[in-house]
Parts: sequence; C-alpha cells; structure tokens
Amino acid sequence: MSTERTLALVKPDGVQRSLSGTIISRLEARGLRIVAMKMLQVSRDMAMKHYGVHQGKPFFDGLVEFIISSPVIAMVLEGRGAVEMVRSSMGVTDPLKAQPGTIRGDLAVDIGRNLVHGSDSQETAAQEIALFFSPGEILGYDRDVDRWITES
Repeated sequence: MSTERTLALVKPDGVQRSLSGTIISRLEARGLRIVAMKMLQVSRDMAMKHYGVHQGKPFFDGLVEFIISSPVIAMVLEGRGAVEMVRSSMGVTDPLKAQPGTIRGDLAVDIGRNLVHGSDSQETAAQEIALFFSPGEILGYDRDVDRWITES
C-alpha cells in the first residue's frame, strides 16, 4: 500500500462538543501525518460543492445546512493507505452500528451528528483536498518517527 493523502473534517458537532483534540489525536495515533490543518467556516457554495454527489437526494439540504452551521476543522492527512486508515478509524456512518473503538462508535450517537468526515477514495480525496486547501497550504516534511510506524 502506498503513501497517500486524504481529507478529514471534524464536523460542526465535533467542534461544538469540544472533541476536536480527541478526534485529531486518534487519527495521529494511527500513524497518520498532518500535512495541512485549519479551522474554517464552510460557505454554502463550498458545502454544495463538497456534497455535490448527493444533490437531489432527500438529505442533501440537511447536509448543507449542518456543515455550514458552525466551524469545522479541515485536515490533510498523509500515510500508507491514508484513505482506508481514516475510514476505519471513523467507523461506519451510523454511530449505532459503528464498532466500539472507532470515533463514531465511541463518541457519536446520531447518524446526522456523526462528528467526522473522511474521503471515500483517492479520487474523492484529491477533489476534496483541492476544495479545502490551496497547494501552498500543504506541507511536505520528514518525521523521524515514521520509521517506527511502517516498514520501508
């Protein structure tokens, strides 16, 4: 599995519940490297682009309203199999079905308030990263501990 990048968001409910640090720590503890991070207020235009794949579905308007309701923390995470690593760390969308030990399984209660977003594929990650970050905001750097996380 190669090194890849993915987008993760601490959604408005995670920020409002003061779980941002816990969520970020869980992702970092999996060996993922933060190469970009910022807090921002998502605009309606950005939200519609981000959730564009769901346009026309009954829950689309609710997704947009929720993501613009309060600030989010956006991160670009890098590591071996980063997309799958974030997805498995988050747990399934419905917190009531998410496994204990996952972010949603341990911390979320409601499907509409599930704390975190992660890109679902490398292709989606590339699009979402470009939506939330300019190239100059993403930093590449060596981290000495990486040799203790994965084999070369």
